[in-house]
Order: sequence, then C-alpha cells, then structure tokens
Amino acid sequence: MELRGRSILGTFIHAPALGEVAVLREALVEIDGHGVVAAMHARSALSWRDAVDDAAASGRLWRPDGILLPGFVDLHVHAPQYRQLGQALDLPLQDWLQRYTFPLEARYSDLGHAAPIYDALVGDLLAGGTTTAVYHGTIHTPATRLLAEICVARRQRALVGRVAMDHPELCPPSYRDPDAAAALDGTRALIAAVRALPGNDGLVRPLVTPRFVPACTDALLAGLGALARDEGCAVQTHCSESDWAHRHVLDRFGRSDAQVLDGFGLLTPGTVLAHGNFLSDGDMALLAGCGAGIAHCALSNAYFAGAVFPLRAALARGVRVGLGTDIAGGPSASMFEAARAAVASSRMLETGVEPALPADRRGRPGSRIGIGEAFHLATAGGADLLGLPVGRFAPGQAFDAMLIDPAAPGGTVRLWGGESDPDLLATLLYGASRANIVSVWTGGCPADRRVG
Repeated sequence: MELRGRSILGTFIHAPALGEVAVLREALVEIDGHGVVAAMHARSALSWRDAVDDAAASGRLWRPDGILLPGFVDLHVHAPQYRQLGQALDLPLQDWLQRYTFPLEARYSDLGHAAPIYDALVGDLLAGGTTTAVYHGTIHTPATRLLAEICVARRQRALVGRVAMDHPELCPPSYRDPDAAAALDGTRALIAAVRALPGNDGLVRPLVTPRFVPACTDALLAGLGALARDEGCAVQTHCSESDWAHRHVLDRFGRSDAQVLDGFGLLTPGTVLAHGNFLSDGDMALLAGCGAGIAHCALSNAYFAGAVFPLRAALARGVRVGLGTDIAGGPSASMFEAARAAVASSRMLETGVEPALPADRRGRPGSRIGIGEAFHLATAGGADLLGLPVGRFAPGQAFDAMLIDPAAPGGTVRLWGGESDPDLLATLLYGASRANIVSVWTGGCPADRRVG
C-alpha cells in the first residue's frame, strides 16, 4: 500500500536514543506527499482526536493490523558473498578469503552471474525488514553499478561501494586491481554512475571502499582518501577485525588500523569501519573526534575475530555504532539475528566464557547491553552514523518502516495480551522472523520484496 499522503493509526515502536524505547499505542502518524513524517499525535495529545477525525473524513486514514517498527539499517554487507552464506566458517579469516571469497568475487566480472544473486539479496533483505544497507561490491564497476540499479528499482535505501584492492602480496592475480590508478579510475566511475542513475532520487549513494588496509598499497590508500575528499563521498572499510589483520597493519606501518586510515584521509564524518574489535582507547578517541563509527558485526566476530567488540566501552567514549550482518562472514542475513547476537556477545564479554577462571576474573564488568539498546543500534544508531533521516518515527524523518503481524501464518512470535511495553518489544525482537513481516516501506512507498 502506498502511504504517501496518508495517515496511519496504530502501534509504533522505536528507540530514538540509546537507552530510550517508546511504544506508541494508538498513535497517529501523518505522512506527506514525499514520504516524510509530517506530524505525530500521541493518544494522549490534545490534537489526537481532531487529527484522527480529519484523516477519517478525508479518506486518508489507515488502521493496520500489526505493529510498526522502523526499518533496519545494516551497516555492513558483502553483496557478492550472499552466494556463500554459511560456508567454510571453520577457516581462519585469511584462508577463508583466499580459498573461498576472492575466487567467488572474481566471478562478478560476468553480469549474468551477478544479476540473479544481487536481485535475490536485495529482495531478501527487504523481506527481512532491512530498508537501508551499506554494500561492499567487487572490483568490477559494471557489476557494482548493477547492484545500485537493483536497489533503486526495488526501493532499498543503500550506500554502494566498488571494492578497491591492489596489493600484490595479499590479493591474488586473478582478483585485484592491476594498480592504484586503475582502482581509482574504477571508483571514480562508480561514483559518477550511481549519482546519475535514472530514477535515483537520493535513495542510493556511492561509497569509497578500500577493502581493508592489508589489501591496498600506500598509493591506493592515499588516492582513495583524496578522492573521498574531492567527491564529498563517504568511506567504508574494515578495521582491526581479527588478530591477523590487526597485526598485519601494525607490522607494516607501526601504527593501528585507525591511525593509518586517518593518516590517509579515510577517517571522515560518517566513515563506516566494520568490526573494530581491537581498537585501543586512543583509537576510540580518534573515531569519536572525527565522527567515524563502527559497524558492529557480533555474529561474524564469533567466527573470525577471536575477540568480542567492547561495545559498551565504545559507546561510553562517544563512538558512533550501528549493527551489521557482515554477509557472508556472518551466516545470517537477518538484522533481528544481528541484534540478538549483539546482546548475547555483550553478556559473554561481561561475564566471561572460561569456566576454569573464578567468576570475578572471568569477564569485563559493565559490558552488557539490552535488547532495547540493540534495537536502537539496528535502526536510529546506524542511521545517525550515516547521516540519514531514518530509523525513528518523528517529524522530518523518512517513513522507512516494517509492519509486524504477530499472528501471520508461519510466523514465530506469539503475543498473549497484556505485555508491558518492554516485554512487547523484547518478544518481537527475539521471536519475530521473516514470515511476521507483512509489509515494508521506504519513503512511504512499498518496497519490492519479491523473491526470484
């Protein structure tokens, strides 16, 4: 259903700030002709009755069956890896890349190979409630442009980057940019192509995307930093993901990932750094100072990081954080699962996991987050890092949302009536699955969630 120009009367749940969850029962949300929230009326507001009556009289009123949540913001998706979801997770990161991922990504020179996978991925993410995704493509400009085209066609808000990687010691000959100049030319072409896409009204934006420091020569890192500055383009990359990657950068530069990226001009407001598991206090201060942030990928960290990201410590130091699935290092495309994993990993960090140690020496006290905080990170927190007006139900915010039907056939959540506000949200986030998501909108327009 098209919602532009309509008013919705129902239950809305959002987490506009960290530690704040609002359950708005029988609220009225008015959406303007551009798909932006024009006004909100709580049931207790003096304006509520007149606004409801006016919307009903004009034929604009809609009362959905279900509960409305903001669309999820997935800060870290490797689009070409969707085909290998769940595979070879027993390998160390560097072996996984060389034996599985790089050979797979090399196949995206063929648009016939790329098209059905990218189309399925975007449709599946939308069907799971992900209305905004931050994508790593491949080194192939045409295929990465195709991904952006599919996002526009299906109406998924997205940031899309052509991966740049030219270091001959890490990247195989069959899958790397021949040199820094070629990588920069390809990135520059992708930026121009995305901005010129027919029908792209700002829904999809380009990103400068060094894969990670070990995969790039100094010349490429410097060139990408200059390109991001000159084009006014945001940046995404990996940072201190695993022991191997973190140590590789320290050995090469004598500085941390964050310091190296900053030195090349790649830490900017809105820079998305995936993982960040081994950030020092100084690194966190650096990120907080420049407005860069972390895509916390709790599920994939369990397989490849060798450590738990100190989420609570990063938030306390003012670092912007959102959540990511990290397809396919993370074996689930669901942001519900990403939120659950963020909570679980924070509990493990707080209490520890080595049973041979005494309880008081086993973990890091004060590390846990709750499901409401994870919900904020999966929605408004990720949106704030990207500078996007989504993730909340508030005037001036684009209406990116999903409708959850707890009684949907095949659904996996049950409401028994009388749930408190916190219990209602927790039940939805822990229990809901794709079958419970009956509608998804971006900017008030229905998103195309068809599969196949």
